[in-house]
Amino acid sequence: MQGTIVIIDAISTNRIMLKVQLSSAWYHVVQADGLMGLVDLLHRTRPDLIITAMDLPDGTALDLHALLAGEPGLAATPIIAITPQNDHAARLRALAAGIDDVLVQPVDDMLLQARIRSLIRTRSLIDDLRLQGGSPRAPGLAPGLAEAAAEFAMPARASDPVLPVKPGNVAIVTDDAVTSAVWRARLKGLTAHHLQGHQFANAQTLLEAPEPDVIVLELPQSHESAGLRLLADLHARGATRHAAIICVPNPASPGSPALAAEALDRGAQDVLQNGFCAQELIVRIDTQLRLKARMDQMRSNVRDGLRAALRDPMTGLFNRRYAMPWLSRTARCSSDNGHSFAVMLADLDHFKQINDQFGHPAGDVVLIETARRLKAASRGDDMIARIGGEEFMIVLPMAGQNEAMLAAGRLCRAINATPFVVPGFSQPITVTISIGIAVSPPPACPLDSSVGEFGDHISDLLITQADRALYQAKGAGRNQITLVRPAA
Repeated sequence: MQGTIVIIDAISTNRIMLKVQLSSAWYHVVQADGLMGLVDLLHRTRPDLIITAMDLPDGTALDLHALLAGEPGLAATPIIAITPQNDHAARLRALAAGIDDVLVQPVDDMLLQARIRSLIRTRSLIDDLRLQGGSPRAPGLAPGLAEAAAEFAMPARASDPVLPVKPGNVAIVTDDAVTSAVWRARLKGLTAHHLQGHQFANAQTLLEAPEPDVIVLELPQSHESAGLRLLADLHARGATRHAAIICVPNPASPGSPALAAEALDRGAQDVLQNGFCAQELIVRIDTQLRLKARMDQMRSNVRDGLRAALRDPMTGLFNRRYAMPWLSRTARCSSDNGHSFAVMLADLDHFKQINDQFGHPAGDVVLIETARRLKAASRGDDMIARIGGEEFMIVLPMAGQNEAMLAAGRLCRAINATPFVVPGFSQPITVTISIGIAVSPPPACPLDSSVGEFGDHISDLLITQADRALYQAKGAGRNQITLVRPAA
């Protein structure tokens, strides 16, 4: 089954006809004739989408939306309302209240199926982002990479009219400049959004700053295929792939429902089945901006979660969780490309005395500045990680003994050449660092790869050697560099 759809209609023939249409598309269909007892039914069935008659014996589609708004797990369920007459004012009220779409009987089957697929696809994307750690309740967590997230409470529906809509960048893309100018003129007095006009002939300007939040794309009868090709291209471009696209087919075209359905299946978030209408377009733009803001925040939370799971929060350097797999990959690449690489373990000297004498806040300042200096003195492709309190790991790809010693010298000078200025203390703090270096054997040398996987084995070997070298540097008086030479 593709999903579960609940049909709500007091007229049994309407329910039966819809059930036949949807069952043939492999949806599991559940029926109801009104709002009475509906919440319990929805909690049991957990539908992916609800199709409801606009008017019910005990309420309306708007009452259904209000009923679900306070129900955990149901508030975000997409709702399509079906009305027996093309009442423009009623459709606008329903869309503004949060109904995802309003279709008029007789409903075109192809358009209905495409709208269902589009709404379920969007909800699945939101669910995926939430499971990856995009929940606003847990912005710094990512499953498998950090602590378990608290139980997620579904936020308000993206289309909830109480959510504010910030002015967005709206691109109007039409076949000709006259249509673009007319549409923008009709929209201008109804919205504070920034409206920009584009034509098919210069659509590449969409890729320039400012990036559009919403793209209104005309599908003219004379150039339908060009509009659909542009729709697919916009989804493939970095500057526009997260923009919401609303398509406007020509309602006078005999194939308008099929064209609207194809636009939805090609990735358009919404369509104006009845052609351009300024008031309806503004409502749909606002809805898409709310949804985009929510999804952008969730994507940002996912990125923050990954960053928090892989980076040390104090210094911004990578942590051990990231460093160890990175080191193993470097070892495997070294074996493949025939180049050696180096591993350094660096430790600040007498760091405990800094904490004891100046306090832990001063110690934190020293760690943050140490990280900054290490990054500034390293090559662009070197990996630097904080793997302990005052201990750092530096991995140098494609580096031999000479390169490693020169790099270690730069790192030492970066730390000990200039004392550390700590706010609140009149005198700067002198800090030094000790470094132990291990260089991978020439790749041609045979290694006992039977002890675990090759990359892990050589990584463990080099860390052990670098740790031994660091211990020797400490024993030699600190502020030293010690190199363990690979076996010939």
